[in-house]
Amino acid sequence: MSAPSLPYAFVAKIVAADGQHDALATLLASAVDLANEEEGTIVWFAVRTDPNTFWIFDAFRDEAARNVHANGAIVEALTSNQQLLGAAPEILPADVLAVKLP
Repeated sequence: MSAPSLPYAFVAKIVAADGQHDALATLLASAVDLANEEEGTIVWFAVRTDPNTFWIFDAFRDEAARNVHANGAIVEALTSNQQLLGAAPEILPADVLAVKLP
C-alpha cells in the first residue's frame, strides 16, 4: 500500500529491570487484551529482541486515536509496574510511510 490507511503510530522501547524480563514479558503479552478494547488502535505488536529488550509497535486511524492510546490502559499498566522496568520506556510517535497488510 503506498497510501497507508493508518498513518499514525507509536514505537516504544521497553527495557526490563534485572531479573524482571519474564514478568515484563507476561505483562506485555497480557496487554493485547487492553489494545483490543481500544477502538482506534488498528494494529498492536509487542516483541522481544533480546531477553531484556522489548518493543511495542501500534498504529491508529488518526492522531486523536493515538492521543487516546497515549493516555490509556497500557501506559497505565506500565506506569503501575515500574518495578519491572530498567528505565523509563522510550515512546516515540511515528508516521507510517508504507504498510503491507494481508
